[in-house]
Amino acid sequence: MAEAAITLPVVVLLTLAMPNLSLTWFVAISASNAANYGARIGSVAQSNPIGYSVAAAQARLDVIGIGSYSVTASGGGFRGAQIEVSVDWTVPNYMGTLLSYFGGGDPVNFHGTTLSTFRQEGW
Repeated sequence: MAEAAITLPVVVLLTLAMPNLSLTWFVAISASNAANYGARIGSVAQSNPIGYSVAAAQARLDVIGIGSYSVTASGGGFRGAQIEVSVDWTVPNYMGTLLSYFGGGDPVNFHGTTLSTFRQEGW
């Protein structure tokens, strides 16, 4: 009986934490893919590579219904210049309030940043 009293809360917390961590993993991978796509589109753009980079990355992120994102880009302008696309993402931590009952103080949101760099091509 004592074993169940100790292990049951741990098993329940782990079971509830799996979807939360999976959601965070999905958002992080989606942000990374969007940054890569934006940098690639900007690297082949003939004019305004930064504008195309941000628009392409934002278009990829708009179809994701989870989290919030902020896209920034820099660089470019001449052949061989590096174009950097950065995506800052935030996803809610649904376990934060539940863990506060057990003494945990997790943040309300998970945050992250992805960065992708491509060299601008030229013709």
